[in-house]
Amino acid sequence: MEFTDEQRSKLDKAQEIIGYRFDDEHLLLAAVTHPSAVEGRAVKYSYERLEFLGDSILGAIVATTAFERFHDLDEGGLTRIKVALVAGSTLADVAGDLGFADIIVFGSSEAGTGKRGLHSALENVYEAVVGALFLDGGVAAAEAFVSRTVIPLMTPELAFEPENPKSALQEKLQEDGITPTYKLVETQGPPHDRTFVAQVFAGSQGLALGTGRTKKEAESQAAKSTLARLGEFFGLGMDSEARAEKAAAAQQAKAEKAEAAAKAKAAKAEEKARRKSEREAAKQRKMG
Repeated sequence: MEFTDEQRSKLDKAQEIIGYRFDDEHLLLAAVTHPSAVEGRAVKYSYERLEFLGDSILGAIVATTAFERFHDLDEGGLTRIKVALVAGSTLADVAGDLGFADIIVFGSSEAGTGKRGLHSALENVYEAVVGALFLDGGVAAAEAFVSRTVIPLMTPELAFEPENPKSALQEKLQEDGITPTYKLVETQGPPHDRTFVAQVFAGSQGLALGTGRTKKEAESQAAKSTLARLGEFFGLGMDSEARAEKAAAAQQAKAEKAEAAAKAKAAKAEEKARRKSEREAAKQRKMG
């Protein structure tokens, strides 16, 4: 099979970015080809099957590295590290930084859509490239690429990040009486390759956005981003005067609420005393 000029150009750039020369360039072509570019053809010509394989290879490399690097972590900590590094948002960011957006072969149905669906495609292509490297050069080739691109993000701190960012955010905000809610604000990409965008809200205040291949993942990423930016959203980023005004307003509201409660309590006690007095007076009249 001869390569088109576009395919040849993208294959050359891809191999330069990956730092590996493929013996079977058709494997690499499949890894960087979006399903929209091969509609009507066998599934092996796009990244879908390689993505499946690459996901498992990537997970094994990350898990093995974490196991060998952090001897004092239990299963839970190692799992949190792995989950953080193989998350769709992490892989999309890594692939984007590498320049993968320039090597993906899109079909006409995706032409002109800009960033629509790109987040999901970047994640999928990264996993597919890992799969292609494994098939072409064995574990060593796949491991060299992952070690250069994802493993540098591995830190012991990841072991202590909450596995469920939504629960962690809810617990944090409820300290101030706030219950976060989530809204799906955008759906990107074609039906076979959806990317969802969700946003966290505190009442009517919109907080961080998150993207994912499922609504649940998008909400989880939005919660994670909000946790990282709580100061920005809830006042830690304000100047001292603004913080003082906000604190004073909160204190005043608290005082007014306490005053209203005290008045209500006094009124209730007064009413109770009045009724008691009336009952005693009525009793005296009856006895007289």
